[in-house]
Amino acid sequence: MDITFDADWLAMRLRERTARGIAVETSTLIRSGALPIGARLPTVRDLAFKLGVSPATVSEAWSELRRQKMISGRGRTGIWVFGNTVTPRPARMGSVGHFGAEVLDLSLAVPDQDLLPSLEGALSHAARAENLNSYERTPILSELRGALERRWPYRPETFLATNGGYNAIYSALHALVMPGASVAIEDPTAMRILDIIEDLGAEILPVECDAEGPLPDSLKKVLQKGPTAFIYQPRTHSVTGGAVGESRLAELAAVLAASDCFIIEDDGVGDVSPLPPVSLGALFPTRVIHILSFSKSLGPDLRLAVLSSSINVAKQIQSYRSFSSGWTSRLLQATTAWLLNDDETTRMVSRARTIYAERRESLTERLRQRGIDIPSGDGLCVWVPVESEQYALVTLAARRIAVLPGTKCSVKPTNHIRVATAILTEDFDFVADSIKLAALNGPK
Repeated sequence: MDITFDADWLAMRLRERTARGIAVETSTLIRSGALPIGARLPTVRDLAFKLGVSPATVSEAWSELRRQKMISGRGRTGIWVFGNTVTPRPARMGSVGHFGAEVLDLSLAVPDQDLLPSLEGALSHAARAENLNSYERTPILSELRGALERRWPYRPETFLATNGGYNAIYSALHALVMPGASVAIEDPTAMRILDIIEDLGAEILPVECDAEGPLPDSLKKVLQKGPTAFIYQPRTHSVTGGAVGESRLAELAAVLAASDCFIIEDDGVGDVSPLPPVSLGALFPTRVIHILSFSKSLGPDLRLAVLSSSINVAKQIQSYRSFSSGWTSRLLQATTAWLLNDDETTRMVSRARTIYAERRESLTERLRQRGIDIPSGDGLCVWVPVESEQYALVTLAARRIAVLPGTKCSVKPTNHIRVATAILTEDFDFVADSIKLAALNGPK
């Protein structure tokens, strides 16, 4: 559809003159079909003149509708109606495909269910959890805190149990970052974090990275823009498999010392990483929020992660959570504590760690043999450079292999694909041959 609605038409249908009012009334026109999907809207300046308001007021209204994914575009490219609901939609995660049994789905870096520990004994123990079924908003069970204190990478002021790693990031960002502020983050990064930041209405400031993590010079340049928070993955990166070494961590600390932004450390791969946990918490105890997820090591249905921070920051996050769940299930906290203290579970996680490393190395070594250089790393996937991302996706799909396009993990142009290795148990040569065909033979 290529219909343009002029400023006179729209202004006649808008009674409100505040940014919020303009956004609400325009969304009503979109939901009713009066402004259909694909329709072009008048320029900010023209509509502001007809309404008798400042262009900044209309821009603010459009920003809210853009955050809700109801409109898209900006500036000279024009603005058009993009969707007809006010429900925020995660642009990256919401478009992840679901494939049939005949497709080898290597698009999501998920744990192998056969390598996860049994929950039977842990759940039985959890039925006797401390203060079970109370409405008291317990930040973390003492049993779980005790299991974590001896393994945490620094001594924080407090801990807080959350409903998974992304829930921790979502809660922290919404509690600490105002809409319209900015957040610095590694590029590439986990696609769901980018969705969360966009949903918040914050500006994403990408920090360039290499195999050892964020580049100090790039971070220094980005910090000059005054982001409220910086998010990075210090242990094993969930997309690239890289890790931040001691020297790079010291360089980042020197750069961050000149800033006052919050430092959010996302340890999403968790204990299936062969590396020890890493943190800047000892250097910046009032600014670091360190998040450890147990989804990859103990099971995604536990829906549990733990964050550490200063008492003041934890109170802010807990206050935000009061609008929803309020606290994390004591059943799940006690289950996790039991698993962390169980010797057999420790052995199973260690075995899974070894198998994941072997599977990743099996694919990367075959790719290197075929002329595709993959840096050393760990984790549940590999980040593969390609000549054309679209060509690679189509070529692999023709061979019934699904992978994740790199653009979902970046806010900048990129030609990469992310290939999950954790569930790849066989056909390594076939997958490597397919990736070679997809990666090295793009359109010239």
